[in-house]
Amino acid sequence: MDWEARLQEYLAPRHAQVNAALERYLSESPPRPRVLPDAMRYAALAPGKRLRPILCIATAEALGGAAEQVMPTACALELIHAFSLVHDDLPAMDNDHLRRGLPTVWVQYGEAMAILAGDALFARAFELLAEQARLSPPERVVQVIDLIATASGVHGMCGGQVEDILCEGQAVSADDLRFIHAHKTGALIRASVLSGALLMGADTPTRDALDAYSRALGLAFQIADDILDDTAPTEQMGKPAGSDRARKKATYPALFGIEQARAYAQQAMEDAITALQPFDNRADPLRWLAIFAVERGR
Repeated sequence: MDWEARLQEYLAPRHAQVNAALERYLSESPPRPRVLPDAMRYAALAPGKRLRPILCIATAEALGGAAEQVMPTACALELIHAFSLVHDDLPAMDNDHLRRGLPTVWVQYGEAMAILAGDALFARAFELLAEQARLSPPERVVQVIDLIATASGVHGMCGGQVEDILCEGQAVSADDLRFIHAHKTGALIRASVLSGALLMGADTPTRDALDAYSRALGLAFQIADDILDDTAPTEQMGKPAGSDRARKKATYPALFGIEQARAYAQQAMEDAITALQPFDNRADPLRWLAIFAVERGR
């Protein structure tokens, strides 16, 4: 069985577990406020890879844990990712009309409701992180909350998004591009891996190895996304193809060309796999996910 078949065999039950947990965590339908709970579910339950929660789960499993032990945190990471997409699609940001093959939240529910749905998803994520304390030592949960909050804010995803906006249509350097990718996308991917490690009580050498893996994985994933935006049809992407190029965004293909971008993605994938050398075959799903990050668009 090749890596792709083995990965799909691994992903299928965990994808179903995450989706069931998300449904459960977003099941509340109070009489008031109206509309908002539906908009939140529309954003978070749309078809998706669930990469971030699965990275959290796969890391925990690589260290001898189980999905159930980290599920609130895994789902919190997906809600933060969903919140970022809702806001990213707004007219004031990327003005996208299609996401995951569906109308974006602001198209479906209006701009005001999309803003509030994103805000509420972010808040719900931290409620779930608090719930994690029922399953894990509180001191570990505090570390995870600090990690994820930092990865989401000015020193992470939001900071990267700002630089991404300010660099549109501008001449950028390789350092500019690395900063954008490491913060806008890489920070939450890193937090997804390291949160699983922290909740399992991983020691410093183990965390350092997983840190190196997650940084390389985040880079590989974003370069591959840049390439897909430049080369894949809308049907494959689930969002408008070529949108980054149309907005003159800072991307690896724009700065280095497609072939060099592919070479950088390949190197990042190899770096990620190399970082996992200290781990046994329980870390194979993390290895397969690194390959998937680059190969999914080919």
